[in-house]
Amino acid sequence: MSETTDNAAPPLREILGGGLKLVWSFVKRRPWSFAIAVSGALLFVSAIVASAVVAGRITDSLIVPVLEEGQTTSGLLWPAIALVTIVAVWKSVGITLRRSGAGWLQFGTRTDARKRLIEHQLRLDLGWHDTRATGDLLSVSEADTNQGTFVLAPFPYAIGSLFLLIGTVVLVATTDLVLGAVVLVGIVAMLSIDINGASRTYGPFVDVQNLRGTVSAITHESIDGALTIKALGRRKEETERLREASDELRDKLISVNTVWVVYRAIVESVPTIITVSVLVLGTLRLESGAVSAGDLVAVAYLLSLLTMPVSLIGFLVWEMAHSNAAWQRVQVILESDQVVEHGTEVAQNVKSGAAVDTADISFAYEADLLVLDGVDIDIRGGTTIAIVGPTASGKSTLALLFARLWDPRSGSITVDGRDVRDFARSELAGEVAYVAQDSFLFDDTVAGNITLGADIPMVDVVAAAELAGAIEFIEELDRGFDTPVGERGTTLSGGQKQRLALARALVRRPRVLVLDDATSAVDPSVEIEILRGLKRSELPSTVVIVAYRKASIELADEVVFIEGGRVVAQGTHNTLMETTPGYRRLLTAYQDDMAARHGDRGGS
Repeated sequence: MSETTDNAAPPLREILGGGLKLVWSFVKRRPWSFAIAVSGALLFVSAIVASAVVAGRITDSLIVPVLEEGQTTSGLLWPAIALVTIVAVWKSVGITLRRSGAGWLQFGTRTDARKRLIEHQLRLDLGWHDTRATGDLLSVSEADTNQGTFVLAPFPYAIGSLFLLIGTVVLVATTDLVLGAVVLVGIVAMLSIDINGASRTYGPFVDVQNLRGTVSAITHESIDGALTIKALGRRKEETERLREASDELRDKLISVNTVWVVYRAIVESVPTIITVSVLVLGTLRLESGAVSAGDLVAVAYLLSLLTMPVSLIGFLVWEMAHSNAAWQRVQVILESDQVVEHGTEVAQNVKSGAAVDTADISFAYEADLLVLDGVDIDIRGGTTIAIVGPTASGKSTLALLFARLWDPRSGSITVDGRDVRDFARSELAGEVAYVAQDSFLFDDTVAGNITLGADIPMVDVVAAAELAGAIEFIEELDRGFDTPVGERGTTLSGGQKQRLALARALVRRPRVLVLDDATSAVDPSVEIEILRGLKRSELPSTVVIVAYRKASIELADEVVFIEGGRVVAQGTHNTLMETTPGYRRLLTAYQDDMAARHGDRGGS
């Protein structure tokens, strides 16, 4: 069950102050859209007031004389029609400007917010991403940005409606103070009811947004882990987990909407009560001669048009509370400060492998558990280095540090003498390419997954695919390089995905190529051919391989043996076999295991 917030009603200052502050932060980014929307709203409400005045004047000068005295007023008919037409056009222009400006403001701001979210999340380190569920982040980008910016749609109209209320009270009061007092009391009552309702639903709506994130996270996890769930027969349990979260969200939404509906029903009855009260009281004032028939018609007509604008102001108060609650979740991400800092170094256009050196680096995923401790490695440019070690020795972590996907807690990593932390954003990727064991492919074509949108000649794409050992299976596909691979490359095998990921790195001709067991899913013979091809090619790369297979390790110029987060030895494979017992045991155990497996198959 999700943890819910304290549902105590926040003060008016928090609702209106927070809401206005939120809207102002949006308006500053798109002032012209806001200005157009507000101008249209003011035109519209002024047209409403004008239409009431025109209705009153037509009543007194055109209708009453005919009804009471039978006077012919045909000469006033065309001027009356002209006035009505002018007011109608006036109102139409206002509506067009208001809706267009509000649309630009809302949807433009929503797009800006999503771009800012993605941009900021890509700047945050992997430690931050490890603490957030993917589904919850998707919910923030979709549901919370939608709700957080929803207040912008009615806001310009509400500003115009506020002026309409002021104009209405002034117009009615100048017509008759008693009627003006009745209208003022009714309007204050409506706004008070709306503010009270918004306060009551503020806390529950925070819970609703959090629960939406929870449901999204569980859904994403269930879909992502569908293979595991089905294989282990956990469909019933996973469905129940999602049902519980969904039921909690449903119940909270019903609770919030119940309060909202009750308050709206009360509020929307108030304008009718005001109108009836004004008509009854206005009739008495008419009989006493305090107001004319035209005055009463103008007031009644204006009040009949006031229901929607007054309701909109109340609706805006609710939306301020709800949008502010949703935007808090967006703001949590935008204010996250685990940003990866960059320097000013740029990638060098040098066609030779870069030297890589680590100086006393230490690293921990958790505060008190060092994964690497005092690691010193010197890798000569243009060589192939195999990083070998038992499980959980820190091999993959070291590979991540080379590509600066994490930063060491202490020490430094340099590429040709330049600290990887001094590179400008995205510049290190021009020097170092990292290929993981788990290859991620986009829902695109084969060529699209290799280029990732970069302007790379097709001849280079084909050459990279050939070097990665992928050209043969690509040519067998229905449309070759133009074949869609499906989401996450579902139409390809694990080995095929790994080879496309390798081609993606090779086509960029990196000076340092880091392979974190990146060919583990391909056949050993194919892996050997790929690694031999890399050594024979003119690729300007220093190749760092996190390796397990003995045949692959033997192809390396040097081997770095890591155990317990420390470098135990560095040298050639033959040297380490002779001088390092731990390394010899590791490779011998692997060979013995393979031999035993082949023996079992042979004796069966």
